[in-house]
Amino acid sequence: MAAHVLNAGLNTPDKTALMVLSQQNADVWSFDDLRRAVLGTATGLRQTGLCSGDVVLMRLGNTVDFPIAYLAALAVGLIPVPTSSALTVNETAYIIETLKPKAVLIDPALACPPFRNTIALSQLQVFRNLPPSVFQMGNPDRLGYIIFTSGTAGKPQAVAHAHRAIWARQMMFEGWYGLRPTDRVMHAGAFNWTYTLGTGLMDPWTIGATALIPVQGTPPEMLPDLMHHHRASIFAAAPGIYRQILDRRDPIALPDLRHGLSAGEKLPPATSDRWYSSYATPIFEAYGLSECSTFISQRAGKPISSGTLGYPQPGRRVAILSNGSPVRTGQEGTIAISRSDPGLMLGYYGDREASDAKMNGEWFLTGDQACMDEHGTITYLGRNDDIMNAGGFRVSPIEVETVLAKMPGITAVAATCIEVKNKTEVIAAFYTGPSALDETHLRAYVTDKLARYKQPRVFIHLPELPKGANGKILRRALRAHYERPK
Repeated sequence: MAAHVLNAGLNTPDKTALMVLSQQNADVWSFDDLRRAVLGTATGLRQTGLCSGDVVLMRLGNTVDFPIAYLAALAVGLIPVPTSSALTVNETAYIIETLKPKAVLIDPALACPPFRNTIALSQLQVFRNLPPSVFQMGNPDRLGYIIFTSGTAGKPQAVAHAHRAIWARQMMFEGWYGLRPTDRVMHAGAFNWTYTLGTGLMDPWTIGATALIPVQGTPPEMLPDLMHHHRASIFAAAPGIYRQILDRRDPIALPDLRHGLSAGEKLPPATSDRWYSSYATPIFEAYGLSECSTFISQRAGKPISSGTLGYPQPGRRVAILSNGSPVRTGQEGTIAISRSDPGLMLGYYGDREASDAKMNGEWFLTGDQACMDEHGTITYLGRNDDIMNAGGFRVSPIEVETVLAKMPGITAVAATCIEVKNKTEVIAAFYTGPSALDETHLRAYVTDKLARYKQPRVFIHLPELPKGANGKILRRALRAHYERPK
């Protein structure tokens, strides 16, 4: 995997591979710089006594050290486990207990319980200057890396991926990105977020393009200035970043920007429309998950209806299933992807039962609900366990949120069912905005836009919506917020 990512850079060793951007300057890395740092670090990791197949937990911050250590571990057959810097000691302890890693690569500033074998950030940085290691090549189906996902029940699950996963990502280049070697891809996420690690770094480097990463703490309203100054041609971010940019500043000309990319959670159509009106470039949305990254996406040259996810990427086999069989056009079902997809996980590490539970014949069941039209366009309806039951009718939270997101005074919204009394549930809309809105106006706003059974009965204003480390809204936390003892 590491050899695949770094191979294109051999053709242009002096070309800029990475720029870490601040408002005053930029830390510039050529492809030759990057390769030397990765292979020197790989040598250092082996000199510590780590062997091929050993699991190494990554507790590193939002700096260039993260992708260098990640690729270095892969280069010599170690199994890196990237984690969010926001994890607590208890959350990290759970991962250590689950995986029993041989070492922890650690920035002392991050939360981590005591561990017998740690390699400090300062030591990793010294490793860069060591003689380069050689790539340990092997079967592309062997275990490459592990990432953690929250799981539908809230229990973190260890998702095991093969080295071949990087090869599968090439289907995104035309199926989503429109990626070219001449591109300058700016990603607004942290180095240690898997969305950034893949879309913002590994994929541009694989094709020989330049990655642009703003330093940690860059205000969203400053991102257009960085895009303009550094001539970004593609911008990738979570939906919330697009909204914050639009809310906090007036648009500027971005003549080099072809389009934006969005993933991590559902992109509200209102945000996409506002961005196009302000910056004259579309945002292409993609759908994926930790178990298979993105495999459904919007892309240039294909007609897209507002609010839809787009199409299966070329080379992907995707179905909408109900009770194990494909549903008719326009009917709701579960999004499934063929288990032969090279980007699909090997399974949940150490949990064969959970892995098997997600499989149905040749299909991996995502747990997300959608429908497909006669053109193959897929519309997302929410997670199966997020679908709301209102008076016996199944209601997608996405449909309710799309309507309310367009109301003036609402900056973000999430809908879910709450229990207002024993065995009585109603739809509630939790929203953020400058101040709480009059409930009479809120009810009037949805009256002619949603069927009666889809309309929220409760509206709750919050300072912010609870989100996980991956930026997704935590609906269980919303329900707990309402239902906890007052």
